Amino acid sequence: MDTTLVVLAAGLGSRFGGGSAKQVARLGKHGEILADFSAFDAIRAGFTKIVFVIKDDMKDAFVENVASRIKGAAVELAFQRTHDLPPGFAPPPDRQKPWGTAHALWAARHNVKEPFMMIHADDFYGAEVYKLAHDFLTGDASGDFDYAMGGYRLENTLSDHGGVSRGVCAVSGGFLTDIVETLQIQRRPDGIAYPDGDGFKYLPGSTIVSMGAFALKPTVFNEIEKSFAEFLAKNGQNPKAELFATTFVSGLISGGIATVKILETKDQWLGVTYPEDKERVQAALWDLIARGEYPEKLF
Repeated sequence: MDTTLVVLAAGLGSRFGGGSAKQVARLGKHGEILADFSAFDAIRAGFTKIVFVIKDDMKDAFVENVASRIKGAAVELAFQRTHDLPPGFAPPPDRQKPWGTAHALWAARHNVKEPFMMIHADDFYGAEVYKLAHDFLTGDASGDFDYAMGGYRLENTLSDHGGVSRGVCAVSGGFLTDIVETLQIQRRPDGIAYPDGDGFKYLPGSTIVSMGAFALKPTVFNEIEKSFAEFLAKNGQNPKAELFATTFVSGLISGGIATVKILETKDQWLGVTYPEDKERVQAALWDLIARGEYPEKLF
């Protein structure tokens, strides 16, 4: 069965080739960015196509620096455009940015007709979640609305240099029941916590959080269009309003439309939330290379 990896990469920015933005930090031994590691992991897990969702002004630099180097899977580009909206809607004149991660995923609707996994380009997820997602999509997921999410232990997703935002998950019987976006989660001397009123609320390190890795079916695109139309009817004139994928998925669950199985991984998530994170992330990747989990040159 063919399966696709959809990589939300529009946030990498039009100055991609310069490598100055945190998301395009060149962390591999041959200048690889985190998206290269994601493509490598997906291909060895069995995914047969990779679709990168980018902005129009990124195309040439992105093809040169990433897409053209990938071997072992078909590669396609989809474009997130501010004016690409459901019928009957148009962006306000002062709208400068796209409409969020659900909109970015919807941009891939013309490229994806098979079961797929969605990730963010600026995250390193570890190899296990791709295998879990591929096995789910090709085996366990029999229904058109049987979805899944890569679930990470909170303690494996934190920065040593400041607070982070995470989708804290409620889970019942191995299935996701809700996601709550929680800000400024941080390590403290007495545990992991986030600001709550005048104090802090503590979370177990084993708490499952979403890092935006979902295993989905093409049925999701029609549901995004419907949800996005409702969102635009209420928020379309707000120049900063966004519809996030986690919010959209939570709506599918609460509406009884889809089930979302938790694919729990104990792998370490890596990302450059703060400039100081870069050295730690690079060291971790190079250690994985030294241990033989990745080749020195990915492609």
